Amino acid sequence: MDAGGNSGGLPVNNKQRAMLPNKAKGEFTRNPRKDSEGLSESPDLEFKYADTDKWAAELSELYSYTEGPEFGLNRKCFEVEFKTHVSDKKWTELDAAQHRAHAMRLLDGLEVIARERRLKAARAILYMAQGTFAECSSEAEVQYWMRYNIFLLLDVGTLSALVELLNMEIDNSAACSSAVRKPAISLADSTDLRVLLNIMYLMVETIQQDDPADKPEWNSIRETFRAELGSPLFNNEPISVMLFGMVTKFCSGHAPHFPMKKVLLLLWKSILFTLGGFEQLLSIKVHRRGELGLPPLPEDSIRVIRSMRAASPPASASDLIDQQQKRARREHKGLIKQDNLDAFNEKDPYKADDSREDEDDNDDNDNSMEPETFPLERDEVMPPPIPHPPSERVSFPKGLPWAPKVREKDIENFLESSRSKFIGYTLGNDTDTVVGLPRPIHESIKTLKQHKYVSIAELQISKEDEFQKTPLSGGEEEVEMSSTELLYQGILPSLPQYMIALLKILLAAAPTSKAKTDSINILADVLPEEMPTTVLQSMKLGVDVNRHKEIIVKAISAILLLLLKHFKLNHIYQFEYMAQHLVFANCIPLILKFFNQNIMSYITAKNGISVIDFPYCVVHELPELTAESLEAGDNTQFCWRNLFSCINLLRILNKLTKWKHSRTMMLVVFKSAPILKRALKVKQAMMQLYVLKLLKVQTKYLGRQWRKSNMKTMSAIYQKVRHRLNDDWAYGNDLDARPWDFQAEECALRANIERFNSRRYDKSHINPDFLPVDNCLQSVLGQRVDLPEDFQMNYDLWLEREVFSKPISWEELLQ
Repeated sequence: MDAGGNSGGLPVNNKQRAMLPNKAKGEFTRNPRKDSEGLSESPDLEFKYADTDKWAAELSELYSYTEGPEFGLNRKCFEVEFKTHVSDKKWTELDAAQHRAHAMRLLDGLEVIARERRLKAARAILYMAQGTFAECSSEAEVQYWMRYNIFLLLDVGTLSALVELLNMEIDNSAACSSAVRKPAISLADSTDLRVLLNIMYLMVETIQQDDPADKPEWNSIRETFRAELGSPLFNNEPISVMLFGMVTKFCSGHAPHFPMKKVLLLLWKSILFTLGGFEQLLSIKVHRRGELGLPPLPEDSIRVIRSMRAASPPASASDLIDQQQKRARREHKGLIKQDNLDAFNEKDPYKADDSREDEDDNDDNDNSMEPETFPLERDEVMPPPIPHPPSERVSFPKGLPWAPKVREKDIENFLESSRSKFIGYTLGNDTDTVVGLPRPIHESIKTLKQHKYVSIAELQISKEDEFQKTPLSGGEEEVEMSSTELLYQGILPSLPQYMIALLKILLAAAPTSKAKTDSINILADVLPEEMPTTVLQSMKLGVDVNRHKEIIVKAISAILLLLLKHFKLNHIYQFEYMAQHLVFANCIPLILKFFNQNIMSYITAKNGISVIDFPYCVVHELPELTAESLEAGDNTQFCWRNLFSCINLLRILNKLTKWKHSRTMMLVVFKSAPILKRALKVKQAMMQLYVLKLLKVQTKYLGRQWRKSNMKTMSAIYQKVRHRLNDDWAYGNDLDARPWDFQAEECALRANIERFNSRRYDKSHINPDFLPVDNCLQSVLGQRVDLPEDFQMNYDLWLEREVFSKPISWEELLQ
């Protein structure tokens, strides 16, 4: 891909072509690069962020290419069993009663003692869940039969049988010890687990796809399935907690044969299905704000982000060197009239009017670190206007995309500083008294109060403070047993270990990680028993391994983001507990390390072979694979899963650092600014928004020189990120820019979290002083008192010494 972004076969329309530098005029030249490191201009990526990719893509990512031969094996197991009972018909020709009867027979096969027969029954059920593809002629038909068969399997009670078998396999000590002793683990070591996880994943992935044409009974099956997945029905814990246990067991080295990609995918989809995706999160938030009597949200954040346009990325170092060399060569051309300069600089590209012409004309010349090039250097005084059809303007309203927000704390700080300046005294937390302040301050306070935003988290914190202050009069807290609450209670005892395990796997799967002897082996479910012998097989395995790692990163990033968002909405201290353990486990430097690579080449990577993806490969004749076809890859502009992973990781980083000055300083200490600035090369609005947010929080600490040489980035922050009135983010003149004790901030937060968890979940350590007193004599005497064993042995001696040998004055006692 060259500077024009068109050598890679990407479509460039007239508008983008007009934005490209004119090589014929010698505006700048660049060494041809294999990757996109020197890329200053590339087309916008047509990427739509969602909870998941398309259904077919999500199904295909479950299987590694090494598992290809198992499709035929599953089919064979099903047909052998099917032909013994129904010899003259196909599965697709049977009626509903016959379908149900055969499904029940297969379910009975899961309960036999012989392991081999159990595996054959499980493979037959897997073939049903895969849509009995041998009898289908198209992918749409496969998907129809997948839905039908999976609803049938759930209706006959397959889930509980699968969970029991999965529990047996997790506790299978023989398989674990065998895998630990093996020098090289392959697909064959995890066959039983993979079959069970495949069935469960297909169930969750298929059932969460809501189809208006579904029968009413299917809708009730879906809701029952959702409730079962989120409830502690199996081993008194939700299925998600069982899967988290598999992750920690794998990372501890006790079960290196676990197919981790499938476990993580099933964990992600279970959380997504039981708790809800981003659309549901927004509706829960709106509903919760209404219940608490808070004003509605100022805008629909999902809609705003989808309507944003990507900004032109800052210039790369090679561009700047080229510009400086040309300027040195052309300085002898003489002075330029001031009129021409005024005419050229007349347009301000960052007015509130976000019109397309302004940004397009200035995309190449208002670079972050380069001074403006003179008009004569461009062989023209004024750039020619670019015609645009009027329809393009409609979806981009004037002004900034976000309504500004103000916190109560900001209003208090503003009033206190105004009072001490004009009156000479302060009033504490009073935000109403404005006596003695000048008229403009009154107007300022009025504006601030108009944009005041009270979050759910602030109310939860104040309510928790009340419970801690008044444990007796505060009463009992009513905790709604939602799916999020049940999941938090399930993972609470081992949450730190779960976070460390997820980050360990993320580190092993990151493309920037070097292979180390102590790192965990995440390729157990992709490496074949016999290693490849030909170049073609090696290339195919190389693609498979890279794809495998990308899918693991995608699943972990989605799991972490979903949990953080749901916990934050359920209770702020649940979110803070998880976030703090992620920070303690070095999540911040890990994500920065992930982005410290050529991010454009990661996003445009083509680690996929579409002709052997499921379900395409089971309904079409497969063409012969060649080295050329593998190298070419598919003809997509970007890799959906990699862009999705990058956005998720940036959102996680934002969640961890927002309003936490100690963590923001970690971003500064780890020199994240140049890493994040390189990520702006990706022309996708949502990704750029979260990069700019991360740059905004640390701008005040980066120094004047950085701000001066990155004015384009500063302008993009102003244009695209929400404004906090009174937030001096660009200059660092406020209190937060001064030194403070980072450790004290984290320790105070940790103490609050521990008090919350202890009060709400640790019933064994209730303070006896706060327990109600029992005044009923019958009740007190009726209580069972467990006496120690030595007391029982010496009871007669105690009676003699304490009772019989002491004279009792009954008159005094009775009085």
